[in-house]
This record gives sequence, C-alpha cells and structure tokens, in this order.
Amino acid sequence: MKNGFFKYIFILFVIAIIGFTVYMIYFRPEAKTDEVKESKTEEITETKDLRLGVSNFDNINPLLTNNKEILNIDRVIFEPLMTYDSNYKLEKCLATECSKTDSKTYIVKIDNDKKWSDGSPLIAKDIQFTIDRLKEGISVYAYNVEKVVQVEVVDQETVKITLSEEVPFFEYLLTFPILPNNYYMGEDMNTSEKIPVGTGMYKIESINDNNIVLVKNPKWWNIKDKEPKIDKITIKKYSEIGELYNNFKLGNTDIFTSSNTNLEQYIGTIGYTKSEIKGRSFDYLAFNCEEDLLSNKSVRQAISYALDKPYLVSSVYGGEYYVSDFPLDYGNYLYDEKLSKQEYNEDKARKVLTDDGWVFRNSTWQKQENYRTKRLNLTITVEASNDQRIEVAENIKEQLANIGIKVTIKKVTDKQYKTILNNHSYQMIITGVYNSYTPNVNSFLETGNLQNYSNEEIDRLLSEVKNTSDENTLKEKYKRIEEIYFEDLPFIGLYRNKSYIVKSRALSGEINGNSYFSYYNLENWNRL
Repeated sequence: MKNGFFKYIFILFVIAIIGFTVYMIYFRPEAKTDEVKESKTEEITETKDLRLGVSNFDNINPLLTNNKEILNIDRVIFEPLMTYDSNYKLEKCLATECSKTDSKTYIVKIDNDKKWSDGSPLIAKDIQFTIDRLKEGISVYAYNVEKVVQVEVVDQETVKITLSEEVPFFEYLLTFPILPNNYYMGEDMNTSEKIPVGTGMYKIESINDNNIVLVKNPKWWNIKDKEPKIDKITIKKYSEIGELYNNFKLGNTDIFTSSNTNLEQYIGTIGYTKSEIKGRSFDYLAFNCEEDLLSNKSVRQAISYALDKPYLVSSVYGGEYYVSDFPLDYGNYLYDEKLSKQEYNEDKARKVLTDDGWVFRNSTWQKQENYRTKRLNLTITVEASNDQRIEVAENIKEQLANIGIKVTIKKVTDKQYKTILNNHSYQMIITGVYNSYTPNVNSFLETGNLQNYSNEEIDRLLSEVKNTSDENTLKEKYKRIEEIYFEDLPFIGLYRNKSYIVKSRALSGEINGNSYFSYYNLENWNRL
C-alpha cells in the first residue's frame, strides 16, 4: 500500500516538472526574449574601423611622397582621371571622356558635379594645376607627363593636352592623382601645412606624429553605389619595417603590403593570410638577332626548350620570384598565357636543332654552311657586380650544357655593361626592366629594339594597337603579337618579382590586389 502511494506521488512530481518546463518555454515570452537577447550578446560583432600599417612615412600628399605604400593607400583618398581595374584594364574615374584628336592631342572632360571633400566642385583648372606641379619633376608621377608641353583649359569641364611627340597609350598615363587648384591658391603646395583634400572614398580627418585618420567622404561621387562598410581607417605610422611587423604580430595592425620574401621569419605563420601579387620587375635573356648564330630562329627555340625556368627560379631565388614568359604576364588582361610555347623539353630542343641541319659531333653542335663549319658556342654577358644575375647565368650555362650547347659567361663592369647593352654588341645578355602599367611592348618588339629584331607584321600590329581603345580589337591584335613572339623568340622571359598583401584573419572580405592597388573591394571589408 505504501509502495503504491509513493509511486503515485513520484509520478505526479514528474508530471509537474514536465508541465513547468513546457510553461517556461512556450508561455513565458518575456523569458524567451531575455534568452534571445542573451544569445545575441554572445555573437561576434563587426567593427567599423580598420588599421593599416606603413613604415618610413614621408608625406601623405600623393604628389610629394616617395613611399610606395603611401601611394597605394592614397588611392582611396585622391583620384585620377583614369584608373585600372584588377586586370590592368583602363577605366574612367574623374574623367567622363578622354579622346585622341590627333597623334599629339587629347581632349579630357570631367564632371563638375564631382566634388572635393570640402564640398567645392572639381574643375578643369584642377587638372592643369596638377600637371603643372608634376612638370616640376619632384613627384614620382613626373614621368607620366614628361611629354606634355601644354594644358589648355577649354571650359570648366574640358582641357586640351598637347604632347611634344606621339606617346603610345598616353591615356594609360593619366592615372596620377588630381589635386585642387583653389585649395592651394597663394601658397606653395610643396611646403603647405594644409591637410590635403581629395575626391575619393575617404577623406583625411586628422594627422599626428603616430597616425593619420581617414573617415568616409560623404561628398564622394560614387558613395550611393559603393558606400564602404568601414567608417574609419587609421594609418599607423612606424619608423621602420621591423616595428610594423611587431605591431602586426601584437594585433595592433590589420593589414600591410610588403615585398619581403622572408616574411615568415618576422611574423611567423599563424593568425594571418597572405595574398601574392605579381610584380613588374621583369628580367629576361636577350638575343642579338643579327648575330651569326642567334639570327637563326631554330637556335633561339632550342635554347628556350632547354631552359627549365622553374628550376632556375627555385635554385637562384628559392621560388620567391615568378617564372615569367612575356612582358605583360604580370596580370594584364591583354596577355593570353595559353599562347606560351616556352615549355621545358630537352628532346624537343635537340630535335629543333637536328631538323635545322645541326649535328652533334665531338661534344658540340655543328653545322656546315657556305663551306664552313659553325659550332654552337655562345656567350652570356652579365654585370660582375650583380651576384644574382651571375648565378642565373651559371644556371643557364649548366642547363644548356645538358643538350650540348657550350656557353661562356662574360662578366663586365657596370660601365662596360651599359656600353655593350647600348651598342647591342653581345650574343646573349641578361637584362631587365620595370614594366609600365601601359600595355606598350614597342621597346621589346618594334624595329630598333634591344635585340636587333625586326618583323614587318609586328611593326604593323604595334602601330594599329596604339591608335585604338576598342577592347576587342586590342585583344585580337595582342593575341597575334604574342603568337609571333612565341614563334620567333627574340628574347626569353625569365622571372619577375612578387609582393604580398598580409592581413589579419580578423579582417573579413575579399582581398583582390595588384601592383597598382592593393585594396580593390575595400568597400565590402569588415573587421571582426
């Protein structure tokens, strides 16, 4: 009897607990609301500020700074007439029109509805003022306007730019930042202590010894379509790169760019992501196409097949450079990498020579021509002061020896090197350039080039591309230029440098940068 009673009591107790639990869950809205509120406080929230790191700061004014990273950051504050997308395709920015009226004259139009961050309108006089400052030769952008002889203000929205000579793809050089004329009226911009104003996505709020604070520019002409999520950007100034690295590791900086190939040695491997950018420093092996042996296209092709460029880059540079085949392969949309024939294949190298009548005899390639015997012995010229290029030359010598081509390395002084280069008095020479942002490859392929290479079709195509801005036409013409290059091989691309965008994992958003600008898609970034 007692056992039945207690069993009945226990069942009622369990039912009561279940009923109370159901009530608390479904019939106490205030409790449910409290729970939701409590769970929300535990969610990760997004912050509205971003911290960029820069070392060796000199000046925030884009016409006065020599700091590459400041030039990079400045592009969110100051805008050019024309700009590039992430594939180096030219786009209008402040300019609404850019037309070539003859070989040396351009008409550029702007929109006065676009405002400076202080609210004043953008006017044609601002373009004239900026170019005049660049012509003083102080700015890194001075090169862009060195052929400009006159800038005429036609009206408030129009300027006419006259050049001293035709400049292929001159519109690609209109990518320097524009600054306001009236803002600097009556003073020297080079010594002005005013905080510069721009037309960009952000404006400068304050500058002190340690930081530059940027805030969203409500006057930005594109803010309705691309209003950034980040309200404030703090540019944190560090005296040297080591200080920047330390502060990044400590979490005081969210993002920076660097060309240091040994970053892991300084910042470790944890807590960040690293995006690579193809650089524009391009080294190549130039052939003298008028020299007896190298005037033969088959010899140049055999050398190309015999070179294992990934091995070369790995051996000399530890893989911290990119293998490069062509001057535009830094990411330019006009380069088609599928056209490259520069594969490593020693059997093909030997076959090309054999098909051309060369015979491998007595440890050397020989060929009978005009009753005399040619032997395939070549010389590479390199600066004695450039240890890395000497190592590259030795690597090439070793690789060509594998197919029986003998190479001598000629080490010369810097002065001798320049003379030999200018006079084209070499067989092969390792040299390099810093690629322009323009797709101009005239200096490489047009008659009169370093390699003494000449091709009538190439000359015609180069003439045609410099007089069109039609994207489809450009792609068609450049495809044919590249096809001819990979067939004739007047030089062999070797490698190009790389740099990095390094960001904390707390920073969310797609990092899509190139050598021109590291912060495409910035308007969609957040920091957690």
